[in-house]
Amino acid sequence: MTTDIETLVSEAIGLLKSLIAIPSLSREEEQAADFLQNYIEMQGMATGRKGNNIWCLSPMFDLNKPTLLLNSHIDTVKPVNGWRKAPFTPTEENGKIYGLGSNDAGASVVSLLQVFLQLCRTTQAYNLIYLASCEEEVSGKEGVESVLPELPPIQFAIVGEPTEMQPAIAEKGLMVLDVTAYGRSGHAARNEGDNAIYKVLNDIAWFRDYRFPKESALLGPVKMSVTMVNAGTQHNVIPDRCTFVVDIRSNECYTNQELFDEIRKHIACEAKARSFRLGSSHVSPEHPLVKKAVTMGRTPFGSPTLSDQALMSFPSMKIGPGKSSRSHTADEFIFVKEIEEAIALYLDLLDGATI
Repeated sequence: MTTDIETLVSEAIGLLKSLIAIPSLSREEEQAADFLQNYIEMQGMATGRKGNNIWCLSPMFDLNKPTLLLNSHIDTVKPVNGWRKAPFTPTEENGKIYGLGSNDAGASVVSLLQVFLQLCRTTQAYNLIYLASCEEEVSGKEGVESVLPELPPIQFAIVGEPTEMQPAIAEKGLMVLDVTAYGRSGHAARNEGDNAIYKVLNDIAWFRDYRFPKESALLGPVKMSVTMVNAGTQHNVIPDRCTFVVDIRSNECYTNQELFDEIRKHIACEAKARSFRLGSSHVSPEHPLVKKAVTMGRTPFGSPTLSDQALMSFPSMKIGPGKSSRSHTADEFIFVKEIEEAIALYLDLLDGATI
């Protein structure tokens, strides 16, 4: 495939700057979605849309071929304190492009789109779908989860997130528990009531100390952290209720439901899971795309951070330009050379690939 990488990079950078200039906080992505949809249609491609999710199928889509999804998200978190530059004003300095969402995940959005448009001009053994989704940062139900049922069957996905273009072939899932103990109120000066705070102490200690037996080679153990505790109304009243929140990061050895069922066997308090839907994901190191990435000098790893992979029922690999540690920080940026590298690597990985 003869490719003018310079032209693709130039297009990607121009598009990224335009997107930075359009605020697209989670659940407020409409203007960014409008802009991206218009850009894709100006390239002569038909688009689909649901809410603020935009997608495009490769021409001559053939259901007899397997389908590869290229996905990244257009929403951003809110700007944190400490920005010295204007978060919605794209600024290019010293080989860096500054702006909210530049690293997470604007660079992936624009790099994957240029790669999609380029690959659509070629003949491959697979179909392509490009999907720019919304609500990723809040794991919202109107994001990728709402779109997948509208699309043809998908065999594999490339999920664009900042991984320094190393392939994440496993990703931790998330389950949040609300745990409650009930007591009886009374006056603190007298021997009255049943203190709900004391009832949670053993369970909090259990969450701190328990280790699930199955550990993942890529993701390590399941990690449980008590992150919030709430009880009491004033100093002289015995609290009749105490609640605490547990953040649980699962590995691919357990479903969230399995973890929840095991936890309930060990604790005395009432526990409720907010959701089971954000499971851990894993793709075999023997998958042809993973093996091809390795031959290209890439190093597969397990990612501790959550992405839309959690909502995909098919195998996926998270790989994209930028660095995870820059996400959600003040003066977020992406290196221009990272976009150049991403486009070249994506094309090398996907041109002629087997999925």
